[in-house]
Amino acid sequence: MIFFSLVMAMLLAGCKGKHGAEDYSLDDEAADSLYSENYVEEIGDAPMPQSAEELFDDFIFNYASSNKLQMERTVFPLPVSSDSTIANVKSIAVRNGEITKQQWKMEKFFMKKDFYTLLLDNNDQVEHIKDTTISEVTVEHFFMNASYVSRYQFRRKGGKWRLTGLRNQAFQHNPNASFLAFYHRFVTDSLFQHESLSEAIDFVGPDPEDDFSMMEGVITPDFWNAFAPELPNNIEYNIVYGHQNPASTVKVLVLRGIANGMEMELTFKLIKGRWKLTKLIT
Repeated sequence: MIFFSLVMAMLLAGCKGKHGAEDYSLDDEAADSLYSENYVEEIGDAPMPQSAEELFDDFIFNYASSNKLQMERTVFPLPVSSDSTIANVKSIAVRNGEITKQQWKMEKFFMKKDFYTLLLDNNDQVEHIKDTTISEVTVEHFFMNASYVSRYQFRRKGGKWRLTGLRNQAFQHNPNASFLAFYHRFVTDSLFQHESLSEAIDFVGPDPEDDFSMMEGVITPDFWNAFAPELPNNIEYNIVYGHQNPASTVKVLVLRGIANGMEMELTFKLIKGRWKLTKLIT
C-alpha cells in the first residue's frame, strides 16, 4: 500500500511536472528569441554588480548580455587554436591565430534560449557553481552538425573574470562526446529511452498536495511515461568548472532556467557498458 500510494502521488507529480515543462517551452524558438532579446535589452550596458566578480554564474550572464562588458573583459588580441581535423569553423573569423577587437562580434551564448545546461562528472561538482575560489571556467558551445566544440576559456585574475582564449576542438576529442551521442538518442528515440532506464530511478520532486514540500520515492520503468519531463533534443552549451574526467562513469545533467525558476537534474551511470538514468530531481 505504501508503494502504491507513492506511485500514485508521483504520477500526479509527473503530470504536474509535464505541464510545467510545457510552460518552459524548451523547444519554442520564438519564445526563446523574444525572451532573450528582452533580457539582453534590460541588462544592456548597465554596470556589472560587484557580486558578479565572485560567482562565474553571475558574471557570464552579464558578459553575454553586454557588448561593452565583452570589449572590456576579453583579452585582445584573443588567442585562437583549432584542431587540424576540423573542416569548417563557423563560430569565429579565424581557425588559428588571433581575433582583434575590430573582428570581435558579440557572443550571447545561451542567452538565445531561456535555459542553460551543466554536464558534471559527479554530484559534488554541483557545489562548484557556488565556489568563489574557482579561477578557471570553460564555456563549451557544441556544433553537432559540424562535429566540433568551441571552448571559451575564462580566467579570474586580480579579482576580475576575463575571456583569455578560444579553442576549437574536434567533437570526438571532447570528454563528453560519447555521452552526448547517447543523450541525443535518449531524447529522440522513445524505445531506446525506455531501455536506458534503471530498474529503480530515485525521484525527488514537488509534493502534488503541498507546493512548499518535496517528496522522495522510486520510479520503475513501467511508470516513466506518465511523468517523463520535457528535455531539449541537444545539449548546445555546457559550463565546465575545473577539470573534466573522460573516464567518469557518472554524468549529472543540470538544466537551469535563466529567469523562469526551472531546475532539473538527471543522473546517469555507466552500467555494464551502457548509460542508465538512475535519478531524477525536478
